[in-house]
Amino acid sequence: MTSGPITVPSPKAAALLRHKPFRLFFMARGMSSFAYQIAAVAVGWQVYALTHSAFDLGMVGLVQFLALAGLSFFGGHAADKYERRRVAQICQSAEGLVAVVLAWGSFAGWLSVPEIFAAVAVLGGARSFESPAVSALLPGVVPVGLLQKASALTTGVFQCAMISGPAVGGLLYALSPGVPYVVMAVCWLVSGALNGAITLERKVEAKAPPDFRAVFAGVGFVRRNPAILGTISLDLFAVLLGGATALLPIYAHDILHTGPWGLGVLRGAPAVGALLMTAFLARFPITRRVGMRMFQAVIIFGIATVAFALSRWLVFSLFALAVMGAADTISVIIRLSLVQLATPDDMRGRVGAVNYLFINASNLLGEFESGMTAALFGAVPAAALGGVGTVLVALLWMKLFPALREVERLE
Repeated sequence: MTSGPITVPSPKAAALLRHKPFRLFFMARGMSSFAYQIAAVAVGWQVYALTHSAFDLGMVGLVQFLALAGLSFFGGHAADKYERRRVAQICQSAEGLVAVVLAWGSFAGWLSVPEIFAAVAVLGGARSFESPAVSALLPGVVPVGLLQKASALTTGVFQCAMISGPAVGGLLYALSPGVPYVVMAVCWLVSGALNGAITLERKVEAKAPPDFRAVFAGVGFVRRNPAILGTISLDLFAVLLGGATALLPIYAHDILHTGPWGLGVLRGAPAVGALLMTAFLARFPITRRVGMRMFQAVIIFGIATVAFALSRWLVFSLFALAVMGAADTISVIIRLSLVQLATPDDMRGRVGAVNYLFINASNLLGEFESGMTAALFGAVPAAALGGVGTVLVALLWMKLFPALREVERLE
């Protein structure tokens, strides 16, 4: 077992996929993400089909957030105290079992909205432990010097899942509401097995002390680092306001007049743009003015959100969503690389939990906020106002966090 630096003969991204620990990690990440994206379509369409309520769509995000908020810090602590690949494996196995229950309920006809909410809460709790473990595991399976490329590749496989998962989920749901849940169960169980097979070459030497104060140590670390605090909080507020994707079932059903397949295509469109941007960044990493590039990407994200909100043409809506995905990818890769490089290995789980909490709070509370705003004012005003708010937040954060704006390189 090697404990020192690991070198590879080529810095090309392809070398990472020949590195077995990363390859297993990469495949597990892809399978888990694919299952999660299928779930987003299946759950969203099923809830809207049962209720035709924007409020209930928003509640899907709120239920997940409540589980996330209650468990994320404990998930980060577990990632620093216990073996990370095992934590991920247990969580993905639990997610697979939840998918089995959803499939059973759908086929048998007893699945109702409260039961879907309960299943979503369990999935949110499992991901509260899975995500910090997976995030903290990444530097341990990547050869030294290739972290930004590894972040780009793992973001890329996530975006591939975002393209294929919603499309496949929509087609499977058209066959039967229970079929996508079966596929989710298989993917999560396989992902858990892949994570269990990873052999780590670099392990965490210092374990988190088993006291309550240590659970929240990541919060203090983030507060003491303005650049990290700025990038995490920027994502929180920008995506919180720009959560138009939560309204896609309404856009697909009532505005663009498509079916489950259309919802799948709409959900996959941001990932098409993201995947193209990921491929570009894997070959041409951002080497200068990375802080300013992140702010510019968030502003473009907000403008594209407004364009999507006002569109009544499916092709243009898909284009706007693709631009949103491309812009978001720039922000994601910079944020992930910045947080990983600035965090000691024995703190990565707890700092990752803070990052995960902020990111998912923005996504899930953004869904809730969009659902509530749409219920009050309509889907189009809700999405448009959210995009405008995202631009304003980016401009304000440029003033509040000059240290982040002035970050020159990721090194």
